[in-house]
Amino acid sequence: MLRNFLPNEHVGSVHDINPLVLKDKGIKGIITDLDNTLVAWDAPDATEEIIEWFQLMDENGIQVIIASNNNENRVKLFSEPLDTTFIHSARKPLSNAFKKAQKAMNVRKEELVVVGDQIMTDVLGGNLAGLHTILVVPIVETDGFVTKFNRKIERRILNWMKRKGKIEWEEENNR
Repeated sequence: MLRNFLPNEHVGSVHDINPLVLKDKGIKGIITDLDNTLVAWDAPDATEEIIEWFQLMDENGIQVIIASNNNENRVKLFSEPLDTTFIHSARKPLSNAFKKAQKAMNVRKEELVVVGDQIMTDVLGGNLAGLHTILVVPIVETDGFVTKFNRKIERRILNWMKRKGKIEWEEENNR
């Protein structure tokens, strides 16, 4: 059961995700979280670096869809300037948003990765959907109310995984 909380990869940020490496693995699509994955949870707009990251993925033929548990207004205001598809109120870790994103991109499960900063939503949901998961370090150390609760559970899971030798990285961001 706890293995469902274990990401396939762990990176510092989305900027550490190389499109050429993804292409070599046959990846054609990314389902990414928004808050604390692409920008701080309270930042309304994409940074210049995130705009460039989206362009880099596009130039390499990798589709990106934002799947966020946040409300439509938040996700739409962020996504529309990037001209990217989005799914709001995704209810991750439930699988509907992942299936919807896969269908929208018209790719196989093996051609998708899920990127996010939360084990309880992004990693668990991606793993339950049978997708490759990449955990990123949260951009900022502050969170919304529900996420603060999730982080406490995540810390317990991560500590258990460390004791059992299930993870090979050191947390860059201890909370």
